[in-house]
Amino acid sequence: MTMVMPIKASSDRTFGRILPGFVLCSLVAAAGYALAEIELVFSGRTWIEALVLAILIGAAIRTTWVPGSRWKPGIDLSAKLVLEIAVVLLGASISAATILSAGWPLLFSILAIVAGAIMLGFGIGQMLGLPKRLAMLVACGNSICGNSAIAAVAPVIGADGDEVASSIAFTAVLGVIVVLTLPMIGAILHMTQIGYGALAGLTVYAVPQVIAAAAPIGPKAVQIGTLVKLIRVLMLGPVCLALSFAAPKLRTDGASTSDRRAARPALHQLVPWFIMGFLLMIGMRSANLLPQQALAPIDSAATILTVISMAALGLGVDVRTVCRAGGRVTATVVLSLLALGSVSYVLIRILGL
Repeated sequence: MTMVMPIKASSDRTFGRILPGFVLCSLVAAAGYALAEIELVFSGRTWIEALVLAILIGAAIRTTWVPGSRWKPGIDLSAKLVLEIAVVLLGASISAATILSAGWPLLFSILAIVAGAIMLGFGIGQMLGLPKRLAMLVACGNSICGNSAIAAVAPVIGADGDEVASSIAFTAVLGVIVVLTLPMIGAILHMTQIGYGALAGLTVYAVPQVIAAAAPIGPKAVQIGTLVKLIRVLMLGPVCLALSFAAPKLRTDGASTSDRRAARPALHQLVPWFIMGFLLMIGMRSANLLPQQALAPIDSAATILTVISMAALGLGVDVRTVCRAGGRVTATVVLSLLALGSVSYVLIRILGL
């Protein structure tokens, strides 16, 4: 009995320290969902996702009020552990059968485009003077799946809240513009439904945005666009795995050589646990080890946890820092996306889609 009581008291204290900040992040996330619902009611479409709204609301709160020590443990947990759990759950939305159905030529082309776009985007960001971590966040967001990729890559490379908020804010705005303009570009170029669907899947950020951009062209465009997009999402695991080996250098960007050497993690720390969990979930989905009725709840849970974690990041954002990075981040996002779109269009022509 004497052993049980101290353990229980300790766990109660830990829960009590975490609860206020976690509840605050959950309330900010709920406000993001509410605003997204209002958008849907009044315009018939959600232009700005709850994930982005949660960051904006959190940052707005942070400009008028700095959370004290009472809130910090729960906010920190929401920004890190909650986000990592969401990344693991995201793996359940992808299966090997879906990936292979695209065909090997298109599959290898997508993998090459994503890898090349990340390197190109990172290079553009560095050329424009962005810090390495911020340049990598923008590059991965553009190349893989926008906000979700940024959120997943951030803990791997040790990005802070300001860097995440900067990359997500400008990527989100451009994502809306792409959804509105891409159907016009497809019509001007006289693209087929299959070709246009592939272009949408290769360039638009989120799956709902791909559907919105492809729908005006036709149902086949929606099917192909969604499939190509899911293959891009699959790259999130390998990219995070690769970045985990570069993380020591990215985490200590600007540090001295001695500090960088001291910060180098042990071998078992190079591969984050949540990336292994992400790949494990893909394997379980591919092997039909996940009940079909569980897939929708898992997907919803991943989305909700991601929004809560983004609210936490917003509550830690210094808006002045985001504004200082605005012009360079915007230029990096725009130039990277233009390059990705151009290469994708050339690929589609080569494949005869």
